[in-house]
This record gives sequence, C-alpha cells and structure tokens, in this order.
Amino acid sequence: MNTAPFRRVVLTTDLPEEGLRAGDVGVVVEHYAGRQDVPEGYELEFFSGTGETVAVVSVPATSVREATDHEVLSVRELMRA
Repeated sequence: MNTAPFRRVVLTTDLPEEGLRAGDVGVVVEHYAGRQDVPEGYELEFFSGTGETVAVVSVPATSVREATDHEVLSVRELMRA
C-alpha cells in the first residue's frame, strides 16, 4: 500500500469504541514500519461531513486498504458506543 501521508484509506474493520465502521474513509497521518513483535501500522484521522476531526486512531496495516478511483464517498451518522 502507498504509505504517503495524507493519502485516503478505507477502514476494513469496525472500531466501535471510536464510532467508526468498516468502509469509513480516513487520512493517513503517519506510517509505522513493522519491527520484531510490532506489526506495520498507521495513524489515521477521520473527519465529519463538515471537516471536523471525529477520531484519530492507530491501526495495524491489516485494518485498512487503499481507496480507489472507482469508489464514491458517502455519509452516515457517527455511531457511538
């Protein structure tokens, strides 16, 4: 996956404690290379429809995928735990 900062990625797992669902689109803030017992991962920022930050989370690389040119963004109510 392209690890460039500010790249859009799609969450592939639910994060209910953050109010996030698989399919939500976030922005890469930081990439963490894997080492020894620590897997590769990302710091991601998620935004509301008006551009306000709703969550900043660290996830393993297996929890995200690249967004593509063949997908359309949509909105939903933020789920709360």
